[in-house]
Amino acid sequence: MEHDSSTPFLMTRRGFATGTLATTAMMLAGGTALAADDLLERALAPRIEGEASAPIHVAEYYSMTCGHCADFHNNTYPKVKAKLIDEGLVRFEMRPFPLDGLALRAHALVRAVPESKFFPLVKMLLAKQPVWVRAADPVAELQKMARLAGVGSDEFNSIMRNRQLLEGLVNLRQQGIDAWKVSSTPTFVVNDDMTLAGNMDYKEFAEALSAFGA
Repeated sequence: MEHDSSTPFLMTRRGFATGTLATTAMMLAGGTALAADDLLERALAPRIEGEASAPIHVAEYYSMTCGHCADFHNNTYPKVKAKLIDEGLVRFEMRPFPLDGLALRAHALVRAVPESKFFPLVKMLLAKQPVWVRAADPVAELQKMARLAGVGSDEFNSIMRNRQLLEGLVNLRQQGIDAWKVSSTPTFVVNDDMTLAGNMDYKEFAEALSAFGA
């Protein structure tokens, strides 16, 4: 499911063609719509940790099935949160960039839960990524993880069939391609001015942000 990289700025994985993911979204979707437009709007709204007044805005394009994304969030992100986000220097946004159909399903799941559960669920899924990504039936394993977040079978199946949500996530991915030429994950956009591609340890990440005052 992943490509190894010996250096943090190496392209970690080629992005799937937008048409392929759009087709996947259509295949997964069964025409089920969210109960109301405002629910869909909330599901696709930005997911940000940190103070609105923080001078540095980092937007990460990530895929739920990307091993390098998991490594960053399991090992680097806790330090980023403690030293940069919680200190009011950085507001950190997570933007979906699904690399395959399974990632699209997982992104749909984390976006469909209440916003207060988004970051905890992303954290759990990335920490347990090998368990569900490499399972014989990864979707069934993903559904087991969903139960821990209070998502029952009927709700899970409804999310997986929600055409509007799936296509909305594909559109957010396309925005990353159009605006920032994102082609691999993780890719970080800093203050709408600079992009950083690849998994980094905390020292590398903090040094890259130092130009913005971190």
